[in-house]
Amino acid sequence: MEKKNGFFNKLFGGLEKTRQQLTDRISALVSGHSELDEEFYEELEEILILSDMSFETVEALIEEVKKRARKMGTKESRVAETLLREILIDWLTDPPKESELKSKLHILLVVGVNGAGKTTTCGKIAALEKNNGLQVMLAAADTFRAAAVEQLMIWGERAEVPVISQGQGADPAAVVFDAIQAAKSRDVDLLICDTAGRLHNKKNLMLELEKIHRVLKREAADASIEVLLVLDATTGQNAVHQAKTFHAITPLDGIILTKLDGSSKGGVIVPIVKDLQIPIQFIGVGEGIDDLQEFNAEKFVDALFPQTVDKA
Repeated sequence: MEKKNGFFNKLFGGLEKTRQQLTDRISALVSGHSELDEEFYEELEEILILSDMSFETVEALIEEVKKRARKMGTKESRVAETLLREILIDWLTDPPKESELKSKLHILLVVGVNGAGKTTTCGKIAALEKNNGLQVMLAAADTFRAAAVEQLMIWGERAEVPVISQGQGADPAAVVFDAIQAAKSRDVDLLICDTAGRLHNKKNLMLELEKIHRVLKREAADASIEVLLVLDATTGQNAVHQAKTFHAITPLDGIILTKLDGSSKGGVIVPIVKDLQIPIQFIGVGEGIDDLQEFNAEKFVDALFPQTVDKA
């Protein structure tokens, strides 16, 4: 419990810039308007757009606020923050999935552009899940980027999990093949594959990922396989563009949003989920090995709208 509370405190601190950009401005708007009138909604729209939500998301969010306020039979502006909190929790909560596990092995194929923190994130997930009691293994399949293999080896040592690698320049699919065989022989629960992120050359990236998928289907047909995209929160709407591009190259099962602690653009999380219908699975709020945690919509929104928690 102490560790979880510690992460919430980090999340609360990490979202400070986003609160200043979003929540604090909404609170000031509520204080300056007594009613939910058109002027109020116009100013709210501007605040939401400046927090890096897309225009379509903002329109849908405001319409939902209006709908719920009408249902409550109120025009008092003070309900706006509570309604926004409720709506965002509804939107960001991923409905539970039925387990499709056919075997013990679960495989994460982690993708993302260089600089988003992809390799570091693989190491942090390994540490998190090892602490959760799983047998974890890493595969250094980002063989294109200089030092990516060495970087993952270092994170493997920190997390105290084995790393399967062949060195820079090796065939990524061959690394994944070796990792699957090793995972099977060592009775591993979770295999995390760090892959290349050459988005500037989409054709090569697509061919590489297709080859890896073929290996996964052939060698781990009974395993549960998920493709997760690592995004840098500080890039704002560019993160949404990256998600769309990767989703077209390889269907995504989830998003890992990093560097929330350095960004005022935490609002970008909303269009990623609402517009693209891709759930957030992990979020990162620091450089430490324990600064990545599974995403919890209610805790995230509580950290954004702390003053409404007691009212909700």
